[in-house]
Amino acid sequence: VDLPAAMESMRAKQVFAGAPYTLSDMSADAIGLLDHLGIERAHMVGASMGGMIVQTIAIEHPTRTRSLVSIMSSIGDLDYGKPAPEAMQVLLTPPPTDREGYIAASERSLIFQSKKYGDAAAGRERAAAAYDRSFYPEGAPRQLSAVYASGDRSALLPELDVPTLVIHGRDDTLISPSGGMRTAELIPGANLLLVGDMGHDMPEPLWPVIVDAILSHTAHAA
Repeated sequence: VDLPAAMESMRAKQVFAGAPYTLSDMSADAIGLLDHLGIERAHMVGASMGGMIVQTIAIEHPTRTRSLVSIMSSIGDLDYGKPAPEAMQVLLTPPPTDREGYIAASERSLIFQSKKYGDAAAGRERAAAAYDRSFYPEGAPRQLSAVYASGDRSALLPELDVPTLVIHGRDDTLISPSGGMRTAELIPGANLLLVGDMGHDMPEPLWPVIVDAILSHTAHAA
């Protein structure tokens, strides 16, 4: 499969129909964890693919969703949140398999991070920790397949009745801000926070802004 071409096609869901799991499976995993912990309802917060997962939880498990926060994410409609070609190229380039090469290659992701706060050294530290925790290069394409196999949530998001906050970085070139803007447009009553100097990341200098927004949102949720 020509992956970049497939992702630009409205037939992407069919292209990825053989994906081993979907966002619905990941959502069910989260609900299973709540069941195990004895938690009836929770505030659902997710970033990037996590944002897509929490959207899916709100759609498929509304009685378990106390509030929704979707960060630097999109809705599955390929007309919104389009990546810049150079950002997609980084995402689709397989990482080196050796530890040092993997750590060095982490600097590629600066292309879609905050222009002001992008931090190569911090990225290398995260890459080292990720490699040592579990180097499994097959995981990323499987997750990408799950995203595209799950399709478009545009017709389902307007049916939500849940307090929603959408956060997106103005510098994001991996999932462009139109993804977050469209998410907020579709969900009734959703609030949208577009953050300056934030890319497809959450730089530490912006944590107070992001955390305060989430705390304020959840404090007012039923």
